[in-house]
Amino acid sequence: MNFKLIPNQIQLYGEIFIARQRVIERKNAKWKRRFIFCALPVCLLAGCRTDKEIIQFSDDPTQPSGRPAENAVPLARKLDKRDLLEIERAIYGYLLHRHFWDDNEYSAVFLQGEDEEVDVLIKEFHNHIPPVKTSDRAELLPNRTPVDKDTGRPAMILSVDVLDPVDDTVEAVGKWYAGGAVSGFYTFSLQKVGADWVIENSR
Repeated sequence: MNFKLIPNQIQLYGEIFIARQRVIERKNAKWKRRFIFCALPVCLLAGCRTDKEIIQFSDDPTQPSGRPAENAVPLARKLDKRDLLEIERAIYGYLLHRHFWDDNEYSAVFLQGEDEEVDVLIKEFHNHIPPVKTSDRAELLPNRTPVDKDTGRPAMILSVDVLDPVDDTVEAVGKWYAGGAVSGFYTFSLQKVGADWVIENSR
């Protein structure tokens, strides 16, 4: 069946077609604007990321390559065994000449340290009264006076803690212990003079 359109109908359909085309064009233009608006931040971000060089501000703390930091902490110098033994000898000698034993209350003195070092110190102070003995002859009880196993009488323990040296000076702590009520310490500053360590002051 064939339909024939009258002129008015043709004009009406033509106007409808043109109106639809305008609507489609406006929608396309709107989507183009949205696309450009959304794509702009992405492009900006991409531009920032493509520049991989880090911006360095003038007040940032920087260190030129190949040069040591001026404020770097130097590594602490360690004492060798000979220096450590000399320092312990000086401090133990000082402590052993104190008046801890004047009332003849203690029958032995025990020195804290490695066996080899203690053996050397025992030979160094072999004439001391009360005698200096190895730690295996001590009986230790918590918060109680150490006991000399050979005599069953009270004894005293001496010990030395040595800090790392600064230049040719060393700080150390000499302690004595004969139970919770009888204990204390001295602090020492020692200076190396030639091959020997000499106590400069104690307090």
